[in-house]
Amino acid sequence: MEMVLSFEKNISLAKQGNRRELAKLLTLIESGERLPIEESNNSWVLGVTGPPGVGKSTLIGVMIEEWVGRGEKVAVLAIDPSSPKSGGALLGDRMRMTSADNGESVFIRSLATRNHPGGLMPFLDSMINLLSYCGWTKIIIETVGSGQSEIRIVAFANRIMLVDGPDRGDIIQAEKAGIIELADAIVINKSDLPNADNAANSIKKSLEYSNKNNDTVVMLTSSINNNGIPELIEELDNLKVNKERSILRIKERLISAWDYKLLSNSSLDEILLDLQSGAINLDEALENL
Repeated sequence: MEMVLSFEKNISLAKQGNRRELAKLLTLIESGERLPIEESNNSWVLGVTGPPGVGKSTLIGVMIEEWVGRGEKVAVLAIDPSSPKSGGALLGDRMRMTSADNGESVFIRSLATRNHPGGLMPFLDSMINLLSYCGWTKIIIETVGSGQSEIRIVAFANRIMLVDGPDRGDIIQAEKAGIIELADAIVINKSDLPNADNAANSIKKSLEYSNKNNDTVVMLTSSINNNGIPELIEELDNLKVNKERSILRIKERLISAWDYKLLSNSSLDEILLDLQSGAINLDEALENL
């Protein structure tokens, strides 16, 4: 009871704008604590993914400035890769967003995936819920790439943006990974570089072959020149969430929860040893789990 009352005090302070308390509460959630906050379905959450080097963090920084100028409060959860040895997060994304993180209307938190194939699955919902409860109107989840684990992470967003550069090769990899099926918007950043228009037109033609994706927004932006940023913000703010994509995202979240349950099972190591020795087969292992 005392613990719950303590949490309520911390939550109240965080809601009043105390960033230190907010950071503490996020750390508690990451360690597995449950906070006494009602779940909300009204959170505005944007998942941003794409291959390294395409300028995701810089683009997000410019978008943040645009949103803040419109009176929004923006929180970013930057999902960094974990160190294989320490499990710590690299803070490169946060450093690239430093110019945007200079006021009371912006909050940026770097999180480590801890080398878990499902990333931060058990905690993201609670973190999003806390940020929304504390008055952050735009919540952004940024991932480090566009592979399967990144799909699982951005599936916690209700709108998804895939960012790429003028070279269409990375988008082809994203198509193979399945991220394009979930993406509401595809942004070719660094549009000031050659071949940007060709890359955008190539994507549009690819999407025309699929009825499921013909409502995907394809845009060109340049973080350096600030080109296309207001237009991108308008598209995202007025986006109508595709119901088919919603089902796909729920499926990814369910699979993620399943993975986490499996890997957190206290009997897993013992069962793996039994499988290795031939004492049990896969069907028996599943039954035991």
